[in-house]
Amino acid sequence: MKKTLIAAVLSLSAALTVQAKDIVDTAVGAGNFSTLATALTAAGLIDTLKGKGPFTVFAPTDAAFAKIPKADLDALLKDKAKLTAVLTYHVVPGKVMAADVKAGKVKTVQGSEITITTMGGVMVDKAKVTATDIVADNGVIHVIDTVIIPK
Repeated sequence: MKKTLIAAVLSLSAALTVQAKDIVDTAVGAGNFSTLATALTAAGLIDTLKGKGPFTVFAPTDAAFAKIPKADLDALLKDKAKLTAVLTYHVVPGKVMAADVKAGKVKTVQGSEITITTMGGVMVDKAKVTATDIVADNGVIHVIDTVIIPK
């Protein structure tokens, strides 16, 4: 019994020393968000999403960014104000897990509202949620297949 308890304590201690990852590190570690990471850097939002949070991020994949014509994407990456508006439109304050998602309008960090629908899968505006509940120490990431643009 004593050995089992000691092993459990040592295992828990080792688990607690592992560095938790924030939203940015979690997304970068996933490997299919390099365009998003580039955009966050260009907009100066890395420190924000490494902050305390919590945040819920609807994260477009590299394939989602690839749907935008290259000239348009290049122009967006050079326009810091517009880029910041687009990126913060993908972020909702608080940590909303998939089980807690409800259809309706939700205010984003950008200030506008996104529309969430749940019929036939979850959609955020016109983007389909393709993966959910990627937990970070300061929030959660839900993966979407299209970059959403504020109206």
